[in-house]
Amino acid sequence: MITLALAGKPNCGKSTFFKAATMANVEIANYPFTTINPNFGVAYVRTKCPCHDLHLTCGHCVDGNRFVAVNLIDVAGLVPDAHKGKGLGNQFLDNLRQADAILHVIDASGGTDSEGNPVGVGNHDPEEDIRFLIFEMTMWVHGILEKHWTRISRMSQGKGTVIQQGIADVFTGLGITMEDIRDVELKLKLDLVHVTIEELIPLCAEIVKISKPMLVVGNKVDEAPEQLRSKLAAQNVAFASAASELALRNAAGAHIIQYLPGDSVFSVADKVSLTAAQKGGLAKIAEVMKQYKGTGVQQAINRAVFDLLDMIVVYPVEDENHFCNKKGEVLPDAFLMRKGSTPHDLAHQVHTDIGKGFLYAVDARTKMRIKENHLLKDGDIIKIVSVH
Repeated sequence: MITLALAGKPNCGKSTFFKAATMANVEIANYPFTTINPNFGVAYVRTKCPCHDLHLTCGHCVDGNRFVAVNLIDVAGLVPDAHKGKGLGNQFLDNLRQADAILHVIDASGGTDSEGNPVGVGNHDPEEDIRFLIFEMTMWVHGILEKHWTRISRMSQGKGTVIQQGIADVFTGLGITMEDIRDVELKLKLDLVHVTIEELIPLCAEIVKISKPMLVVGNKVDEAPEQLRSKLAAQNVAFASAASELALRNAAGAHIIQYLPGDSVFSVADKVSLTAAQKGGLAKIAEVMKQYKGTGVQQAINRAVFDLLDMIVVYPVEDENHFCNKKGEVLPDAFLMRKGSTPHDLAHQVHTDIGKGFLYAVDARTKMRIKENHLLKDGDIIKIVSVH
């Protein structure tokens, strides 16, 4: 399953975002290091279910909207010099190893300083927070490489390819390959045979970019001054109001409103009478949603999975004529796959044995047999034929 990590300084709204996205019971407070141990939960990407176009009832979507699970980790807040062990830095950075992508939550309102202390709205530049997280992760990677650099240099005996492989081996856990290191060396015009460890900092920054794609989420956008919003919008920041999303999900859970995560509007449920406070609160949220086409929480998760990680959703079935499994369940499963995946890749994801015994696949929409190297598309419904 895809794993996203919520990163950022303390008190930027990460835990609120996490609770809104997962409805998990986490501690939320207005002081640094509320989160000490990482919180693990399940969030969902939202996509259109094929049953809608096929005029079927699948029982696995809500009004034609399919929600596909992803792991979400909320890790301890990061402060400057975390790579040197300040705050909970080393623990934080180690927790990021298992993430496929990072949602970097910043306080778009500028109301908290670099360590998460309240300073009043507009008194801190959130762009500094964007830079510092990238810097801390770069220096964390650099620190790991530094521990191995003497051995790598000694083993290479002046051979660049050996150094490339040595660096790649250090970062295998981050999914870095020798080809990645070779490409970065060429891009940065480095000579790995003759560089000093300090000159490898730009290479470490590239390793972070490759291994941990990042989406910056400007949280508390409903409190942000226009000047800060404009600056962040120019950097393609995804805006969100996690507090609004959490309020909507709680209200929907209490049957006060009708709302699906990712909707741009909500409606008050029939025969529900609201208090003045509830009306006022919902009116403010409605204004935020009108301006940003939603609260931004679901949108950020979708953007991370579909844009950053370039994923598609594919639906494996056992009966291509009825789009179901052996039990007759219509479109029972939805798998997130990397764009460019093949039916053979899907077979392996369904089950290792099915992948090993793969014979061919059938496009359930056309009933046509497709090749094992056929490129799958978003929304494809595929029958796998296997010797298992």
